[in-house]
Amino acid sequence: MHPYGCCYNRIMKILLVSSSARGHAIAEALSRSHHNPQLICLSPNKNPGLIALAHRHEAMDIMNFDAVLKIAKEEQPEFAFIGPDDPIAGGLADLLEEQGIPCIAPRKSLARIESSKAFARELMQKHGINSYPKFMAYQRADAKSMDRFIRGDCGGEFVVKYDALKGGKGVKVSGEHIHSVEEGIRYAEECIAECGKVVIEEKLIGVEFSLMSFASGTEVADMPAVQDHKRAYEGDTGPNTGGMGTYSCPDHSLPFLTPSDLEEAKKINRQIAAALLKECGHPYRGILYGGFIAVRDGVRVIEYNARFGDPEALNVLPILSSDFVELCQSMIEGTFNENFVRFAHQATVCKYITPKSYPDGKMEKGQEVIFPKSTETGRIYYGDISQEGSGKLLLGGSRSSGIVGMGSSLEEAEKIAQKMCSEVKGPVRFRADIGTEELVQQRVEMMKKLRS
Repeated sequence: MHPYGCCYNRIMKILLVSSSARGHAIAEALSRSHHNPQLICLSPNKNPGLIALAHRHEAMDIMNFDAVLKIAKEEQPEFAFIGPDDPIAGGLADLLEEQGIPCIAPRKSLARIESSKAFARELMQKHGINSYPKFMAYQRADAKSMDRFIRGDCGGEFVVKYDALKGGKGVKVSGEHIHSVEEGIRYAEECIAECGKVVIEEKLIGVEFSLMSFASGTEVADMPAVQDHKRAYEGDTGPNTGGMGTYSCPDHSLPFLTPSDLEEAKKINRQIAAALLKECGHPYRGILYGGFIAVRDGVRVIEYNARFGDPEALNVLPILSSDFVELCQSMIEGTFNENFVRFAHQATVCKYITPKSYPDGKMEKGQEVIFPKSTETGRIYYGDISQEGSGKLLLGGSRSSGIVGMGSSLEEAEKIAQKMCSEVKGPVRFRADIGTEELVQQRVEMMKKLRS
């Protein structure tokens, strides 16, 4: 712990750097601690969820690290929790730790597991973690080599990945965003021109899922598996988004996964944590989020993230029964182990409320939206919403709020989320099919067919 470490006669302060509904969910989980911490919350908007929970809230540019450090020096928190990918990739944890403030977020070198697709693939290759698709990383445009790799190794089915953070919009898939090999090569050349590197890899066929873990060095503890739905409209149609909703099950697995699938994903997360320690010389401390796909013969890694997923955090944090503050302290102090982490055996369904025109979202920006009240089994986590002085809630242009239903079964959780979403008033929409038996069964049938 830093020199201002916790003691009985000092109020505990925690600095939370956040954005989106994920930040609200993190704040709520921290505030449930018996330590009753004072939260110093920094976010880009006047988030009503954070305002209600925070001892101090600042609406600010969270990428202005000088301003963040100034507040950190004023408040001297016990630790900082950094939620979004951009400040993590930008090295905010390094700067705060130089000031003696430990962070639940990896250092910049370790955060390359998310910020560089090439680093992530090459790390797995170097350390023998053989759960990745065929890939090639290019630092210069070589159309002949790219064409040969795509048509030969990938069989013409491929993915092109921008080798830096791009707000979830840097990946293009053949058959969806790219309609010819030549078009794919042109996009790869654009990526090289913009960020200096590109990754091309084979397209995997299967069902995607997320497995997030708490990681402190090589000690790793897993959260319930979650499935996200990226497509904007019902029936998995329309453009990709940041995520329209998610679900998790009471057994902490998913209906389309076998026990060996889940065990394989857990093993890979542990291998990645160990490989990062060897590669970077520093222990990874924070959230290690594996984006996986169940395929014909097991599990493959699609990507890694260095923070909580959004919406995935909204599923797991409400059912975390461990004291979140003590869990974070154990990660910082190096005493963390799997026994610190407990989740209730409940199902969760999250449906995101968005402006009607989302993913564009500009038409409804600034218009009022009215929400029902949160309950014990139905939570509302505010995202791109701003609160006026009068108390009115105004829409931003992105995802407005995640509404989460919790129950003893997936059916019960879905009904709670659906009812609350239908009670929201304003120019908004949501995907009613997320968490429904019909949509889940489609995944189950797809995996049966793939593995038959």
